[in-house]
Amino acid sequence: MQAFDDAQKQWLQGFVSGLEARKAADRLAGRGAASSPDAAANAADALQIAAQDRAVAAGGKLVPEETAKRQRHPLDRRDEVAARAAAGQFPKGIDVFLTKYQGLFYVAPAQDSFMCRLRIPNGVLAAWQFRGLADAAETLGGGYADVTTRANLQVREIGAADAIRFLDAVTALGLTARGSGADNIRNVTGSPTAGIDPQELYDTRPLAHAMHHYILDHREMYGLPRKFNIAFDGGGRVPVLEDTNDIGFVACRVTGGEVAPGVWFRLQLGGITGHLDFAHETGVLLKPEECVSVAAAVVRAFAAHGDRTNRQKARLKYVLDRMGRDAFLAEVEKEYGQPLRRAAGAEIAPRVLADKHGHVGVHPQKQPGRHYLGLVLPVGRLTAEQMRGIAEIAERFGSGTIRLTVWQNLLVSDVAERDIGICIAAINALGLGVEASAIRRGLVACTGNAGCKFAAANTKGHALRLADHLEARVAVDRPVNIHLTGCHHSCAQHYVGDIGLLAAKVERGDDSVEGYHVYIGGGAAATDEQAMAREYARDIAFDDLPALLERLLAAWLAHRAKPDETFFAFAGRHDIDALKALADRTPLHAVSAAAS
Repeated sequence: MQAFDDAQKQWLQGFVSGLEARKAADRLAGRGAASSPDAAANAADALQIAAQDRAVAAGGKLVPEETAKRQRHPLDRRDEVAARAAAGQFPKGIDVFLTKYQGLFYVAPAQDSFMCRLRIPNGVLAAWQFRGLADAAETLGGGYADVTTRANLQVREIGAADAIRFLDAVTALGLTARGSGADNIRNVTGSPTAGIDPQELYDTRPLAHAMHHYILDHREMYGLPRKFNIAFDGGGRVPVLEDTNDIGFVACRVTGGEVAPGVWFRLQLGGITGHLDFAHETGVLLKPEECVSVAAAVVRAFAAHGDRTNRQKARLKYVLDRMGRDAFLAEVEKEYGQPLRRAAGAEIAPRVLADKHGHVGVHPQKQPGRHYLGLVLPVGRLTAEQMRGIAEIAERFGSGTIRLTVWQNLLVSDVAERDIGICIAAINALGLGVEASAIRRGLVACTGNAGCKFAAANTKGHALRLADHLEARVAVDRPVNIHLTGCHHSCAQHYVGDIGLLAAKVERGDDSVEGYHVYIGGGAAATDEQAMAREYARDIAFDDLPALLERLLAAWLAHRAKPDETFFAFAGRHDIDALKALADRTPLHAVSAAAS
């Protein structure tokens, strides 16, 4: 028998995973088993209930969300969602939280409508699914979709009466929104160039899909004290920001020592940059086939020991801080059922550095004669017409797949060299492109107050206005990442941008206007630029922000140690007071001279 090629292996893995997923679903539902569905549900909820009981026994008081989850699991509340849809009503009170388990977010007062967030493992979906989502967004939503910083899609402006219709449309496309919000594991991310990257060590797509299905088919994965993020980095060119996740799996090559040579995964835990912490190395090495089971053990240990009485301290970082990393790993080993393999004594080759701007432009794949095209999306937003156009391009000239990235852009892969020109022309006709200015290629913005009740400013609108201003006045010749986030939840991860902007209400006389706190010098992921941004300025009204950033970028261009010094390196060489002094005394006309 002839050996399978990569495409056949990929299909077969998916086929077998689907069979296993259906078997698991049958077991959960009690089909072919003596137990009833209720008994299966109760057994699966035992981990959450036991954790809640321990919190109360220790003298704590469950937060309202925990009480509501205990009364009736949110996954069992679809009938309530359907009843409200039939009545044309939005949820109220605690039901707003519970409805997020179905993937529906009532975002009033920003918008009197639902937002629906999907689950798209590794950010890869088929062109026909992309087209179907465009149709659903146009007929049942606002006619657009947003690419998120978890390589995912959100559709907004869904009316109360259309909530179930939209969920059903998603399901009909072979996708799901189940558990995409609230106290759940969010979209599982993986390397955007998985399977096509010349430098990758491991194709993360099968792992991300296996993790995705494990979550869907194991109810205890939904009994968490707060949200949870998982990412797989395969060593490719485009980073996935795995060190900002609760669990980060990082492919590495072991070259010798006490561990067999080959490709392994390093285990990182506890990343949450909104709380100023990257994921920490655990010293654990895993075979690829062990990753999903170990992730599940980590999640169960987190569910057992996470705080159910204080949602501000309920993330994995705080469990690690409270218990200590070694003690928590011991709990993981109990859940896993065996000791974890330590990396001590292994000789590990350094990771080939990633390029955080490699998601933009035309790049060769490892498949001879094939290229991927990185499209620039203005702050991650796509109209339904653009989505259909991209789907057609991917089908006509690529492999019919679309890859979303954590940088709020997307890739069309497997384009033949002879078709690159016509693809770019078609992309340009959609009002998009594969090239962008040094400012726009690193521009990241959360939803902002146009669609989120927590946000203090219109981040997407402000991002575009900042780009217009800076492009017209500063001849920036190297990419700069500017991240705008609307609130402390840090969905746009402002602490890992070259320049991070956190929205705030700024007092101006008797009025309050939209503004930002400014942070500089952040970086993350598989690069040599991992750092938390430092505070540069506070309470800057947006009207004053473009000029402030203009002077800061001018200082960088005028005072670089060498012509190719990055903003990250420049910021790292100076303390904040020195940077402010340079910005204050740098004449703006020096920008053009420094850049030329």
